[in-house]
Amino acid sequence: MAVTPPTDAELDTMIRARLASLGIDLDQLPPGTTADPVTGSPGRDSVLASLRAFLRGSVTTLAAYRLPAPAGSDPAQAGAHSQQPAPMLYPSISTAWRS
Repeated sequence: MAVTPPTDAELDTMIRARLASLGIDLDQLPPGTTADPVTGSPGRDSVLASLRAFLRGSVTTLAAYRLPAPAGSDPAQAGAHSQQPAPMLYPSISTAWRS
């Protein structure tokens, strides 16, 4: 099954929402791709383009990451091993998250 990559508009929406949740408003930057000559602030469009490129590069790399098969185990099971929950110091507190 082929995965359709997100469009620029979809990535822009996600970027703006994530930054807004952190209290960052991209509308405070000067419009366009050129930096403000007085403050040196980058243009809004160039910031969004840079963040889109970052997300496209890092998400593909992270999504393809799989743990190697443990020694002595079946390599066909490596995918299942990579999806196991992370070990926790107090696993009892995580039972509500997994049920």
